Amino acid sequence: MNRLLANRGLLQIFCSLLLVIMIMSASSYVVYKKSISGIYDKVTQNNRLVVKNIIQAFDSSFTTVNNLMFTIHGLPFDPVKSGDGGRMDMAQVYNLQDNLASLISSVDYIEDVIVFYDNQDLAITANGTSDMKLLFQNKYRHDTYNASYWRSFSKSKRPFTVFPSSDYMMQTEGSKLQSRQLIAVMDGNKYKLSDKNVIILINAEKLLQHVNMSSMIPGSSMIVLDGDRKIVLSTEKNWDLVEVLNDVYFNQSQEDSLTRGDFEYHVYQSDYNDFIYIDKMPYQFQNIDTVASGSRIIMVIAIVSAVLLSGLLSVYLYLPVKGILQLFGEGRVKGNDFRKIYSGIVKVQRENEALRQRMERAEAEMCRNAFLQVLESQRSSDIARDVLKYEPFFFRDRSFVMASLEFRLSQKGDRSHPAMEPRQIAELLRKELGSMAGSGYTAVFHHREMQFLILLGIPQGGDRQTVISGWAAFIQEANRDVLPGYVLRSFVSKDYEAHVPNLLSAYQDILNGMLYRNVQDEAQTVIDTAAVQYVGDVYFPLEKMDHLARCLTAGLTEESIQIVTDIIHENARRNIHHYHLAHVAKSMFLYLIKPAKATAEGDQELMQLESRFIRRVEQAYDHREITEALLEVVKKVAGSRGGEPKSKLNPAFISQYIELHYMNNLYLDHMAEVLDTSPKYFSNYFKKTFGINYVEYLNKVRLAHAREFLKNTDYNISEIGEKTGYMNASTFTTTFKKYYGISPSEYRKMAGEG
Repeated sequence: MNRLLANRGLLQIFCSLLLVIMIMSASSYVVYKKSISGIYDKVTQNNRLVVKNIIQAFDSSFTTVNNLMFTIHGLPFDPVKSGDGGRMDMAQVYNLQDNLASLISSVDYIEDVIVFYDNQDLAITANGTSDMKLLFQNKYRHDTYNASYWRSFSKSKRPFTVFPSSDYMMQTEGSKLQSRQLIAVMDGNKYKLSDKNVIILINAEKLLQHVNMSSMIPGSSMIVLDGDRKIVLSTEKNWDLVEVLNDVYFNQSQEDSLTRGDFEYHVYQSDYNDFIYIDKMPYQFQNIDTVASGSRIIMVIAIVSAVLLSGLLSVYLYLPVKGILQLFGEGRVKGNDFRKIYSGIVKVQRENEALRQRMERAEAEMCRNAFLQVLESQRSSDIARDVLKYEPFFFRDRSFVMASLEFRLSQKGDRSHPAMEPRQIAELLRKELGSMAGSGYTAVFHHREMQFLILLGIPQGGDRQTVISGWAAFIQEANRDVLPGYVLRSFVSKDYEAHVPNLLSAYQDILNGMLYRNVQDEAQTVIDTAAVQYVGDVYFPLEKMDHLARCLTAGLTEESIQIVTDIIHENARRNIHHYHLAHVAKSMFLYLIKPAKATAEGDQELMQLESRFIRRVEQAYDHREITEALLEVVKKVAGSRGGEPKSKLNPAFISQYIELHYMNNLYLDHMAEVLDTSPKYFSNYFKKTFGINYVEYLNKVRLAHAREFLKNTDYNISEIGEKTGYMNASTFTTTFKKYYGISPSEYRKMAGEG
């Protein structure tokens, strides 16, 4: 019964809240109909465009500051004399000061630039020089950001940092102190460009004028947060962002909007530096009499309704704290309330950590996509400029080599280790490559399926051969200890200077190495593409090809297998290229399917057989797999013909035997002996079955092959007659002219002219 009452109370609370929502919605609709809401919506849309322009102006300003820092670091002046006790060369100091003044003269919102060096008390600004401590004590006084703070911060590892706007006490003319809101920006030192420490002070008021903040709708304000969600600049003091950030913190979109109280908050994220811009805009126009009058009426109605409804709701909301705590769990909350709150916070922290990991994976995926985009470019000029910003993720050394790494499950490997996903293998490689001997910075990218591309930096003082040796040792160790159960193979490119366009050349080396690797090198774990030797001596005997087709036609499977094996082994002995061997296999396939065309159940089956064969050859790991693919076709074709015939005296066997042995002396007596019958019976059977006498049939078969020899070979007439079963050239010529009306020589001439 208590449970039923609890459910009923929940329903009553829901209905009461729903009633409040309905009243407020109806009142808001009346106000909307009687006010200038339509105009407000249009102004709101225009204001969003203005805000986006302001954000672009902010991005442009921060870009200018960043570029200015790079320019200052690149100035050739180095006042510190390392060989003179670390003293300052004042001539260089004044040159540096003049350059600083020149650089910021065109940027009106930059208050000053401060350059100082570690272990030096002198600070160089655009307006002159000063002692570091006196500068931040007299001219730019701040309780937190004093000289000691900047000294300490400059010695820490830091990125490019924008500090929150703050009030500095500045000394003006007449030694008067004046408060001025400044934004301090300090350069990063993760990749230090010079010994300078650079601080740029931005005048917040002038910056707001520069970005044209006054163009926003009256009554609106803006706050700027950096990538760590710290406030950098706000046009409104005492702005409570807790509820706003709670709603947008986990939102990954570039733009979001929400309404709180009388204001709309539009949240934008910069594409340039991940800064967050929150535009606070009044939900309705202010100081409009009609709207104010209607609002007062609505407020009175809402207050009266709220008082009445609050009396009803107070009956049910007897434990508000308990109700809030239920948001962290399920069911009735028992025990220590603060412990429950703590567990809820821990849960939020876990979600935050999961979000951080997802962001890291997303950044890695973006870098991989940029890398693959380079590889897909046809030439270096096609590489997009956006890809060039990822160059620090690709290279840290002056030169590099690219290595491919292919994974295949071993046929006899250790099955106790489960198969790994490509993402897991990539993470494992990144972790283990940090300890590889002889190499500098490494970058791992999953290319496709179980293939990875690795950029191996060549450290200063190192060479390509040392990197390759270390890479080979790493693969052997990883295959033994980290990745058992896999067969690994790698191709290594030539060495190139560390520039993004050179990735395309290195990748082309990898592709060429995969295609043109020498067959005898396929057993190696690491194949150096620069060491591939050209071999053009391909073994492809046409006579054996014809013999292979005849063997399959006659059902001689074992002999066919032997011919295929011999041809592949001979090419492997000659150490030809893998690409050439694949071409030989594809050409052999055309001979193998000649007997299958007459017996296959349909074109679809033959197309599937060819498609499967081509795929196996193109994906073959070595010449043994190519041999296996060919032997599978041999067995498939032989099986489709149904094996040896049960009776020799049948048309199929007779035609196959003649096709296979036409070059021999196939007398009538010989055929009768082969078929276990008499010559007379065989002659009558042949003419009745084939509609032509035996001698004429034999001559047509021989002359058909003779025509092929005349068209496709350089054999002389005598040799062709001998190869097609004629005793001498005279008999061959006479027979050929009898059936075709011209001599063999004339036929060859006509075929050559055609």
